[in-house]
Amino acid sequence: MSPVLVLIIMAAYFAVLFGISYVSGRKADNQGFFTGNRKSSWYVVAFAMIASAISGVTFVSVPGMVGTQAFSYLQMVLGFAVGQFLIAFVLIPLFYKMNLTSIYEYLENRFGLSAYRTGAWFFFISKMLGAAVRLYLVCLVFQLLVFDPLRAPFGLNVIFTVFLVWLYTHQGGVKSLIWTDSLKTFCLIVSVGLSIYFVSKDLGYGFTEMTAVIRDSDLSKVFFFEDIKDGKFFFKQFLAGVFLVIATTGLDQDFMQKNLSCRNQKDAQKNMVTSGILQIFVILLFLVLGLLLYLFAARNQLQVPAKTDDLFPFIATGGYFPLIVGVLFVVGLISSAYAAAGSALTALTTSFTVDILESTKKRSETAVAGIRKKVHVGMAVIMGLVILLINLLNNTSVINAVYILASYTYGPILGMFVFGIFTRRQVRDRFVPLVALLSPVVCFVIDSNSKVWFNGYEFSHERLILNAMLTFLGLLLLTKRNTLKMEK
Repeated sequence: MSPVLVLIIMAAYFAVLFGISYVSGRKADNQGFFTGNRKSSWYVVAFAMIASAISGVTFVSVPGMVGTQAFSYLQMVLGFAVGQFLIAFVLIPLFYKMNLTSIYEYLENRFGLSAYRTGAWFFFISKMLGAAVRLYLVCLVFQLLVFDPLRAPFGLNVIFTVFLVWLYTHQGGVKSLIWTDSLKTFCLIVSVGLSIYFVSKDLGYGFTEMTAVIRDSDLSKVFFFEDIKDGKFFFKQFLAGVFLVIATTGLDQDFMQKNLSCRNQKDAQKNMVTSGILQIFVILLFLVLGLLLYLFAARNQLQVPAKTDDLFPFIATGGYFPLIVGVLFVVGLISSAYAAAGSALTALTTSFTVDILESTKKRSETAVAGIRKKVHVGMAVIMGLVILLINLLNNTSVINAVYILASYTYGPILGMFVFGIFTRRQVRDRFVPLVALLSPVVCFVIDSNSKVWFNGYEFSHERLILNAMLTFLGLLLLTKRNTLKMEK
């Protein structure tokens, strides 16, 4: 695909995006940036959250994983839906009752200042690393499609990409994101849906034939109960999905920032349940597309890329289909990539301004706005530098390590919230950071030796659960004596 065409597509897309961002955010104040003034319609937020949940990595990775994982990812997605149900009826009532701007303010009210700052810093590290890695992988695709053909360096690619994210979020924050993410969700679904249509048409399948082929294929197997040591084992995937979504959505300022923008608690609950159900069907579309791409490659005797993540871009932009398929791929990639990055940048700005700098306390609206805008620029610069660092290391194992690290850093957050919500015990707040740091270390030791200690058992996503349990036990050890007497 021509790099000029890709740039034209990007220019047209962002022209519409900036128009929506300007109209929706031109009168936004600090509360508009942080919480959308709590005037967002729940059904708009539910639709918008699909784009936030599906990053550029998901867009290129989920179709490719069908070759090695079949449809097993749906087991985790079903866990996501259950987790979002729990968020809707456990966490959302709590957050609305406390009228929070940042969800980590709960930790200060429940435990104290040290726990509050610990939660905020763990979120900051997790989100910055996760967002930078996701945007880095998208930058690699754009480097191949646009910047390499134009002989432009990767650094310029990063500056261009991060600047676009900053530009459409700097004014309106959440108030703008609700509407821009709705556009991205629409583009994402349309691009995947039409890609399925064109690929199945080339294979000679109508809807009935396509569903029959998918049903009969070994690659469409969803449930795996055979081997508990297998990473695809159902309860591993399902339970990991439940706890992952609680930690990375319910206890993540990025996603909860949108939920807290709804008019009231009931609307936020409707949004959370609806988006959880919609996500199942959207992920199913990605898996169906992946299966069809593998069938297309087999029928045309194409050599499947060694990295399964490259399958969708390889076929979509390789000239095997009408040009519209390549255009749809670029639009879908842009939609998913910039939705996730924009949400992350806004959430990082909010958390750093409210939680770490505590700028909203005893300051005027104008002063807070000035600090918030500086922080927003700072977060964009840091994100760009992290992307450049990952590229400098130039090692795919670094990417895997960063994702594993993110699962470790969300564990203490999950453990602190579970302890706070389901017990009445008070803890020695000044020691909470120590527990939050030691829990991932102990978890790492257990994870590294699990095959020897547990008869070949290997941890996967469930290390998050182990990490949270260790944090919970650590907080139990910090319980103050007077609260023990009270409970007796």
